[in-house]
Amino acid sequence: MKKITSRTIVCFFLALVLVAGTGIFTIKFFMEGDSWSAFSANRHLYTNNVLNTGRILDEKGQVLADYDSSENKWKYSSNAYIRKATLHAVGDSTGMIGTGAMTRFADKLTGYNVITGAKPIFPGGRDLYLTLNADVCQAAYKALNGHKGTVGVYNYKTGEIICMISSPTYDPASPPTIEDGDENYEGVYINRLLSATFIPGSTFKLITATAALESIEGVESRTFHCDGKVTIGDQVITCSTAHGDLTLDQALASSCNGVFGQLAAEVGSSQLDKYVKKAGLTDSLSVNGINTAKSSFDFNFGGEGGLAWSGIGQGKDLVNPCALMVYSGAIANGGTAAKPQIISHTAFTEGVRTSLYLRHSTKELINPETAAKLASMMRNNVTSNYGQRNFPGLSIGAKSGTAQSDNSDSDNAWFTGFLQDNDHPYAFVVLVEGGGSGSKVAGKVANTVLQAAVKAN
Repeated sequence: MKKITSRTIVCFFLALVLVAGTGIFTIKFFMEGDSWSAFSANRHLYTNNVLNTGRILDEKGQVLADYDSSENKWKYSSNAYIRKATLHAVGDSTGMIGTGAMTRFADKLTGYNVITGAKPIFPGGRDLYLTLNADVCQAAYKALNGHKGTVGVYNYKTGEIICMISSPTYDPASPPTIEDGDENYEGVYINRLLSATFIPGSTFKLITATAALESIEGVESRTFHCDGKVTIGDQVITCSTAHGDLTLDQALASSCNGVFGQLAAEVGSSQLDKYVKKAGLTDSLSVNGINTAKSSFDFNFGGEGGLAWSGIGQGKDLVNPCALMVYSGAIANGGTAAKPQIISHTAFTEGVRTSLYLRHSTKELINPETAAKLASMMRNNVTSNYGQRNFPGLSIGAKSGTAQSDNSDSDNAWFTGFLQDNDHPYAFVVLVEGGGSGSKVAGKVANTVLQAAVKAN
């Protein structure tokens, strides 16, 4: 009798394990079946390791890549500039570009569904429409003029990424042989907008300004003085010039290192850490399942002097460009912004939609009242320093940055901000590696791209 009871218990336990395992499998099947189906070993979807179905198009319906079954290969846009400009969004047939649609969205291109799996209900692949505008991407690629870097533009109301460029790049229709150590293609497989971090330079002063506005009573009415250098802790913080007496508005417009180094020291490391986390910089954004790199900081490195350098965007600061772009969008949008997305929708080749992607918002990245103040200050940066004439017809707010880089003798040029335009609510980020002046070099790229984006939409 005892043996029967023991065996019954064992059988009951095994039955529970079987039910639990089946339940886990069922849940994972519904949640991850698309990824399983799109695995490159699936011979129904891949021929010689090449995905054998689907088309990729931009927001206007311009074909960026189309699988030709008669030749068993993907054919790309006839425009070489567009092919290079959209490489990191479209990908290549070898799968070397980790953020490319051919790799990341293979399930969307095949028409996978949980009922019939890899064999869709209706034959043939799907059209995958990206949110990108190929012509705007082309303008950005040309504007970078051979420099390494990245350009991002997105609608902070809807989340649609209009432009996503990463350089260096190559032509997927005629991929080069890339040898190890070839500086021309250093980091070519990395999407610099989504998957990399860089020293932010003076663009980080937006965070320091936010912390100062909310943490230091009366900071807006204070007058600061800049002699061209100031000693904080054991560090000498230098400016490009002696700015004299400055308000906070004027200090941001002239990007005074001395003032912002002092503000960082006054705010303190714990508060700066709090504000980078609230800004979402240390989190990873999910762009239709593609996770961005997390920004990182160490405000305790180097004591008070090291904190001052961090407050002006140097030190141990590393920022992801996409996260900075979204933060600029939150400033323009009253504290929150739409989460970025790269997929518009999928459709049958006849044009009937087969999916719907909804807008999702970030958490509050900045207090609404502070956002309004900072937006006004960024607009003042343009009118009082960068020059509205350099951005004709654009109501733009921005912050430049010139960042010293450990990997180059030349400074990296940054420019980030937004358009105050109900018809074109765009936030943007530009990074030109080794470009030098943020406002002059990256600002010029930003104007070219934004002009193209406004014209296109």
